[in-house]
Parts: sequence; C-alpha cells; structure tokens
Amino acid sequence: MNIQTVRHIEGPNVYLYKPILVARIHLGEWTEKESVDYPGFTERLLALLPGLADHHCAKGAPGGFVERLQGGTYFGHICEHVAIELSHLAGLDVHYGKTVYADGPGSYDIVIECVCFETQRWLLLQAVELVRALARNERAPDVARIVAEASDIHARNQLGPSTQAIVDACKRRGIPVRRLQGSFLELGYGVHRKRIEATITEKTSCIGVDIACDKAFTKRLLEDAGIPVPYGGVATTPEEAIDWLHDVGAPVVVKPLDGRQGQGVSLNLTTEDEVRKAFAIASAFSRSVVIEEYIPGANVRLLVVDGRCVAASVRQPATVEGDGKATIRELIERVNQDPRRGVGHEKPLTRIEIDEIVEGTLAKAGYTLDSVPPQGERVMVRDSANLSTGGEACDITELLHPTYRRIAERSAMHIGLDVCGVDMVIGSPSEPAGRGHCAVIEVNAAPGIRMHEHPSQGEPRRVAEAIVESLFPNGQDGRIPIISITGTNGKTTTSRLVAHGFATAGKTVGHTSTGGVYIGGELVQPGDTTGPRSARLVLSHPEVEVAVLETARGGIIRGGLAYDFADVGVITNISLDHVGQDCLDTIDDIAHVKALVGERVRPGGIVVLNADDDRVMAMRSRFQAEAYLTSSSHRNERIARHVAAGGTAFYVEDGQIVEVTGRVRRTVVSVAEIPITLGGTVGFHVENAVIAAAAMRAAGLPRRIVGKALRTFEPDRNQGRCAMFQLQNGAYVILDYAHNPAGFQRVGEWLARLPHKRLLAVVGVPGDRADHVVEQAAQALVPWFDQFVVKEDEDLRGRKPGEIAHILQTAMKQSAPHKPVAVVLSEVQAMEAAMRDMQNGDVLCVFYEKLAPLEERLSQLGALRVNGLVVSSDGPSYAML
Repeated sequence: MNIQTVRHIEGPNVYLYKPILVARIHLGEWTEKESVDYPGFTERLLALLPGLADHHCAKGAPGGFVERLQGGTYFGHICEHVAIELSHLAGLDVHYGKTVYADGPGSYDIVIECVCFETQRWLLLQAVELVRALARNERAPDVARIVAEASDIHARNQLGPSTQAIVDACKRRGIPVRRLQGSFLELGYGVHRKRIEATITEKTSCIGVDIACDKAFTKRLLEDAGIPVPYGGVATTPEEAIDWLHDVGAPVVVKPLDGRQGQGVSLNLTTEDEVRKAFAIASAFSRSVVIEEYIPGANVRLLVVDGRCVAASVRQPATVEGDGKATIRELIERVNQDPRRGVGHEKPLTRIEIDEIVEGTLAKAGYTLDSVPPQGERVMVRDSANLSTGGEACDITELLHPTYRRIAERSAMHIGLDVCGVDMVIGSPSEPAGRGHCAVIEVNAAPGIRMHEHPSQGEPRRVAEAIVESLFPNGQDGRIPIISITGTNGKTTTSRLVAHGFATAGKTVGHTSTGGVYIGGELVQPGDTTGPRSARLVLSHPEVEVAVLETARGGIIRGGLAYDFADVGVITNISLDHVGQDCLDTIDDIAHVKALVGERVRPGGIVVLNADDDRVMAMRSRFQAEAYLTSSSHRNERIARHVAAGGTAFYVEDGQIVEVTGRVRRTVVSVAEIPITLGGTVGFHVENAVIAAAAMRAAGLPRRIVGKALRTFEPDRNQGRCAMFQLQNGAYVILDYAHNPAGFQRVGEWLARLPHKRLLAVVGVPGDRADHVVEQAAQALVPWFDQFVVKEDEDLRGRKPGEIAHILQTAMKQSAPHKPVAVVLSEVQAMEAAMRDMQNGDVLCVFYEKLAPLEERLSQLGALRVNGLVVSSDGPSYAML
C-alpha cells in the first residue's frame, strides 16, 4: 500500500460542505484483496482499535464497519476507517469518510473530513502502516505513541485560544474566515476584507506596537500624560541594576525591557544578590533590563478595544496546594495534568514550567522543589501573575471601579493601540482610584484574551466579539455579492455579461473566467482561471465590490468552492463533456458536481436555472434557495407552471427578453439590441443573455441597468467567442471555443443560418475526453459543415500524438463518407490549410485551443475584425454590419 498524493480541500466540495483531506492510494499487493482473505486480520485489528466497533459505515448504525470487515471489504476502505479512529483517539472531531475507486485497478481516493490537515495527513500515513503490518501478521505500531505524536502535531498547528475565540465570534456573526497561516486570519470578502494576527488588527498602529514593546518609553509617555506608573529605570549591566535598586529602594521588580508573556520577570526583590540573579535571567530575553519599584496589590489586566474597556481580570500567580505527602515538584506536575493546561497558548491555561525563577521564588519562601508542604497550604511558585507562566485569572469586570477603566482607556489612547492589554496594580479594585494606590505597570500590544474568554473564576467575557465589532461595526457580515456561474456551455459569456452589468452600475467587479482574472476591468492574471485559487484572488482583493465567478467542473472537483455561500448561483446547461475525467463516467456524474453551485446559495439567495434543459431542472429539488427560471421561449411549460405559482421567470417573447413574476410582466430589452446575438441570429447567445439578465436581476441590479448592460456589451468584449474576421477575398473566418458535442451542435446550427457558399471547420477535441465523447463530437459536426481539417491540441492530456485526430477523422468518415476530412495536427497550420482554397462566400470556423496565435496569424494575413455578416444585393458577397 502506497499513498501517492495527499491534498486539502478547505471549502465546500462534492463530498462534504466542510474541509476534507483527499489521498490517492495504490493498494499494491492488496489490490482486489479483501479483509476475509487474511485469516485473523479482523480480530487483530479490532483488538488493537476496539473503537472501530462503533463505526457506522453504510449500515448507518454502530457495528456497520465490523460487518463489512467480517463480510469482506477492500483495504483502502479499511485504511479510511483506521485513520478516522486514530483521529478520534487524538481528540479530533472527525466523522465523515469515503473511499472511491480512482484511476485503474488498486487505485482509490480516500476522503476524510478534515479538522487539522497536518495532523490527519500524518495519521493517514500511520493508518496505512498499521493496516499493512496487521495484514502481514507483523508487529503492529504502538497506537499510544501514534496518538501522542498526533496530539503534539495538532497542538503545534491548531489555533490558540485567543485566535480561536475570534474565529468563533466571526462564525456567530456569519463573517467568512480563512486561515492564511499560523495565527494570520482573513476575515470577510473584497472591500470588506480585514486581516488579523491573533489580536493585532489592520487598525493596530505599528508605532503603538513599537512603543508598547519598550517598557521604559511606555512609562515615560504615560507619566507625561498624568497616568501613575512605578518609579524606576533601565540597566544594561548588573552594576547599573544594583544602582537602581538603591535609587528606587527595595522591594523592586526586574524584567526585560522588551519582554512579553511574563518571560524573565522577577518580583519583590530586596537584596543585591537577588537583583543580580534576576538581571541575569532578564538579560537572556533583552539586552536592557528594567528595574522599578514593586507595588503591592491586585494584579489586574484590563482589555481595551477601540477605546473602550471591555473586560478586567485579577491575575493570580501560579500556586500549588500541599497535601502533606507530595513534593512541590510532584504538586506542579499534578497541576499540569489539568486538561485546561497546555504548552504556551494552546489551551485556556498554561503549564507551569520549572526554571530559575520558580526555584528563586520558592527559596524566598524557604522551600525547594523537593519540599513537602503541609496539608492545605498554598505555595506560590512564581511571583509573576502572567497566564503565560502558569497563572490563573478571575473576572472582575463588574466589580472594578469605573475610574480604573478610564485609566486603562487613557493609557491605550496615549500609546496608540486599538486592542490593548493594560496591566495595573490596584490596592482595592472596588474603591475609586483616588482612594488607594494604583499604577500602570505595562501596556501590551497583541494581548491574549483567553483569560477573559476562559477565566478560572467568574463570568466569561466574549471580548473577541468586541474585537470583531471594531472591525465590522453595526453587525456587518463582511460580505460582498457573489454570483457563481457553472454549466457545460455558456459560462464564460454569461459571466462576462454579468460582470459588465455590475461595471455598468459603477461597481468594481472581480471576475474569473476562462479568459483570466479581471479586477475592475483590468486583467491581473491571464489563463483559464475558473478554479478556487482564482476565486480566492478575487474574494481577497480589497477593491472588489462584487464577485462574478465562472466556476468550472475541474476546479470544483480538485479544489472545491472558494466561498462558503454565494448570493446567486447560475447553472446554464448540462451536456456531454469531460466524461472520462476525474472519475466522471456519465452526464449524471457531471450534473452532481455542478449542482454544488446551486446547493451553496445562501438562505434568501437565488438560483438561476435554465428551464430548457432537462438535466438542470432535474437538480431543482436539491436546492434550498428560491429559483428564477429562464427560457428562450415563452412556450416553455415549466416556465408557465412556475409563473402560475408566483415564481419569477425570464424568457423571450415577441423578440423581447421579459421578466415575469406572477401576473406582472416587464420588458428588459429587445433581443435585436443585444450586439452579441447578431440581431437575434445567434441562438446560444440569446440563451446566455436571458440567463445573464436573470442573474443580474437576482443580484439586485435594476432592470434599466440590466438592459443597458446587454445593449452595450459589444462582441469584442466576448473574446474568443464567435469572433469574426473578414479576409481580403471576401471569405470569413470565425474563431470559437466550442469543444464538446453540444457546443459544436449550437455553433453549427447558427452558421447554417448565415448566408454562405461553403461551411468549413478546423476542429479538435481535448485529449482527456473519453473516446465515445470524441466520436459524438464528430457526429455533432458533420451535419453542418461541408469539409473539415482535423487538428490536435498542443496539450495532448495523456494521449499519443495523432490519437485524437484519428478518432475524429474515423468517426467523420463513417458518418459522412462524401465529405473531405484532412488531418493537420498543428492548430495554426490547420487553419492555413483550410484557408488555401477559400473563396468569396465561404465561412471557416476554427474551434481553437489557443486564441492568440490564430489572431496573430489572421492579422498578418490582413484579416479585419467584424461584428457580423450580410449578403449584398448583387450576389453572395459579404459586408460588415
């Protein structure tokens, strides 16, 4: 058994609306072998992982997987369940799994719900090793070791409590969240996009952070603003530290100048020896060390967000409670067993680490790590109350006197931080600041918020929501309109029309298509950009106000969707194409993939469906959103029923695109006014225009804007679709991207209606289509064209040179033996060959792979780009419309 590839799909996908891991595995010697073929295997597996008995599998009830094992199941399926069980043991909430036949005998795709990709990728590798060992009756790997290492991997890769709290707050608000790396998050889409790292937001001042990292400078600025701070100074040598001890007067605090999280902090020092030792500890974290007066009282952290104090907690130093039997070292280890404690910031509390500061703190109290405290005695193991050094927190937000909140707010303002942790020592938190001593001892950028979200005592405060509210005020959800368009044919033209509509309305549009990614009409990424990566480029662009996404099958299968929900989903049509790719065996398989676009339309959104297409309409029951139906004819019975039930439909009647809801009928635009339809002669562009009109209206554009957009969308905006060129001899060349049977059929029908002498075609089909799809493509072409030149794509997609051309030529000869069929594999040379004997009145259609080389060659030959054809009054010659 060998895992060949492992990938992560983070958005909704054809298996699950949640993130998944997809692994391609080859079973090798276990190909076509089942669990029952290996005596004792099932018993060994269940003895090692008894939790497998609870797996449902196809039965839908506990024990289903065991029945499959006992009845015989393939080893890819077994690896899937073992990986899920190991995930459970490692504490991951993972349930969904599926194993599907992939690319040839022994090759399978294992799909597993994914909580942490790094952890689960490693666990899948271990699952394969474990299954392999048990099948061979060898010594199995140590499950406890696997689980422990997986837990460590997960701890290193999961979000910390502060960042996770912000993610949870966003999800409660419906704000899209994407993890970029580490604690970097991207919140919202387009113009509403915000980025945040832990609690550092886009609004956080870099200067404010620099000031807060310099404790001495922070104190000086606060003191200048009339805010109480401890007296002290900065030392760079032990001798200077001793001088400050004598100047300040014992007791003192020693801490790194630019330290954080309580690292290297020593408190309540009274002797020169203690200060020397503390200086050595602090200087390991910072060259300069602060020595300042020690102020007794409650150590309070106040959190200020956007100028308002939203929470306050008393921080208590790490302590252990004696039982008269255990040593302090053993008591610390016992405390660290609390499941709420972890390494660093991975959990609400942090493990107590034994170091020089702990030993020094114990020594001042007359203890060592090997001392045994009496029953009930609490022993402080650190003076510092920071949570990062093992301390705990008690919420006092409601108890704290408002005067301290105001001091914290003023401190954050003077340092210049939007999210700020203000540490104060307060004599009596419930009494006003003027009646007792208090001082601001630190101001912290990027403050941790776990003490407020998960206090050891007191009321939890949802401070993450305050941070999110500061970024998205007044309940904003950070979203922009998303129109996602899929189907077999017409996606690109429809998406271009919709993008043009929003541009006409004055919006900055992010648009993905087979022609590239456009932001505000500017091409920023050329190529076929119809997958999730390109969509994410649009959704993360800070200028984009509307996203129009052409969403193709390949991107959906390989990467899922880039968004959680769209506002409008469009399905243009479903026909034969891509069968033989990505384990798609039938048109129904293709429909299943494309249906995801309709399924992920938000509640209250609209799905636009082509009522002229049986397969599109068969999907309708899968969608929760309201449907707008479209048709090229008002005689469509589905449209009639839909409108009678009060639904909204768009269709062509008396040469007009109309919008009808119930009994209300309004005209959108005359078909003849839409340039790309060439006076209504291009049927498939009429269909695209109707669908685009429905999509634009579903997204909220006024009818006036929709009509204007359709009237002003010139053919040259629709690059590579029905592009017409007039040759010097009066013949015409048309470049079009049709590449499947339905596309060839529609273009052929259109060209047959044009005035012409002969129709010629240069044609090829992508190499990754199944043979029968290539043959049907040939059969779709032969009724419409008089002669052919067969070429091949430059990208053979796994085929041998000449293989696709041979299939096409053979099928054409069988269907129409009297029609000439030549083979010229190069696309440009094939066009040149077809043009050699063209005369006035001939029309050549080149179904291209790469547009630019053909356009360049036509330009070299003096061809002119035109927007239509008409026959002259004195014979079959042509002129521009």
